[in-house]
Amino acid sequence: MAYTNSPLVSYTRISPNRTKNRNHAIDTITIHCVVGQCSVETLGNIFAPESRQASCNYGIGADGRIGMYCEEKDRSWCSSNAANDHRAVTIEVASDTKHPYAVNDKAYAALIDLCTDICKRNGIKKLLWKADKSLIGQVDKQNMTVHRWFANKSCPGDYLYSRHSEIAELVNKRLSTDEKPDAEGLQASVFKNMTEVDVIKKVGPLFTADQKASGVLASVSLAQFILESGYGKSELAQNANNVFGMKKSLSGNTWSGSSWDGKSVYTKETQEWDGSKYITITADFRKYDCVEKSIADHSAYLLGAKNGSKLRYDGLKDCTDYKKVVQIIKDGGYATSPTYVENICGIIEKWNLIQYDAKADTVTWYRVRKSWEDASSQIGAFKILKNAKACADKNPGYLVFDDKGVVVYGKTEFDPYLVRVSVADLNIRKGPGTNYAKTGNFTGIGVFTIIAEENGQGASRWGKLKSGAGWISLDYAKRI
Repeated sequence: MAYTNSPLVSYTRISPNRTKNRNHAIDTITIHCVVGQCSVETLGNIFAPESRQASCNYGIGADGRIGMYCEEKDRSWCSSNAANDHRAVTIEVASDTKHPYAVNDKAYAALIDLCTDICKRNGIKKLLWKADKSLIGQVDKQNMTVHRWFANKSCPGDYLYSRHSEIAELVNKRLSTDEKPDAEGLQASVFKNMTEVDVIKKVGPLFTADQKASGVLASVSLAQFILESGYGKSELAQNANNVFGMKKSLSGNTWSGSSWDGKSVYTKETQEWDGSKYITITADFRKYDCVEKSIADHSAYLLGAKNGSKLRYDGLKDCTDYKKVVQIIKDGGYATSPTYVENICGIIEKWNLIQYDAKADTVTWYRVRKSWEDASSQIGAFKILKNAKACADKNPGYLVFDDKGVVVYGKTEFDPYLVRVSVADLNIRKGPGTNYAKTGNFTGIGVFTIIAEENGQGASRWGKLKSGAGWISLDYAKRI
């Protein structure tokens, strides 16, 4: 089947830790907690090294932004169970570092948005949660799973675990109130009884997607939508999915790339200036199948409309300064109001609409050096990890580092290894020794990866946990 990715994503850094082409259709969602109030960029750094051997499909930062680290077509390495991850979309959510691993309101709201989107795009009609491990794989009874069912972990933490029923309820409410599925496009009629905040959350990602396709800044178009359609509740929006007041013909202008079908119209009375006063006329306005087509047609107009032989809004495409974009639109004759620029900018700032502006894709440079500190030893920098690895292989003693100085390839001085802990209450400390404070957490019984060793007070040797949780006494751990 064909897989798609969420349009809610604002940051992408694909992890090498994944299995290409999942072997099962998506029918499950698995929510995890990060154990850290981190950003989507930090999550990208965490999952970037091959040595990490972990990833997730999506991550939600503490600010509510959503990152993608493994496309939905591929299986992430997230839940300690291959069968689960082949059928599930996995989500890591920024959380506190201590029990109950709470998440903030922004991250929680984004989680509901993302789960709803995942369900809609993958044909999941309803999220089901029974808190019953025995129902794993029986998606007609339960299609949410948790990491703690597959490994000796507390993930997703009691805060999110106790809210799975609420998450399912909130998502299902949204799924049931959407009048048409996304395959047919968003209908403006769904805005009728929505709050202004919910309308913005609903359409914001559509403008982000449009910017990526057209180059027209999302925050500006979204503010125009708010001003010109009254949050999608105007007569024209509700009856014709026309959210920008686009007439059948605009001052004789034609432009390429129009998404209007060329014939569907909605006729209504409107006010026009005849040179001395406003008069009421009857005019034909464009009617669209969905809101997305109205947005696309508006962007096509801004990019293609001409004044004689010159582009009316020249300089608008790919401009990322919203104040400059609004001024270009005003100067091109889009609006005659002397306060138009002030009005649009005011809306952008009131709702922080720049959060929907598409972020430029970041390029990671992989540097081949003997050590991160020894920049003079660098023998190459590559955009493609495979090429960096090949360079390191040809030069013994060299490692591959990412932009943050993290080793992503090559043999370091310390070889990580596995240990088995057989006591349930082995303290995790903030440093290698009993003179360091306890973190307040225990390892529990299980297998753990040690990535460094140090001598320290209170034990013959201390080991650093790969998870980043801290240090443990190796006197209570058996190497395997």
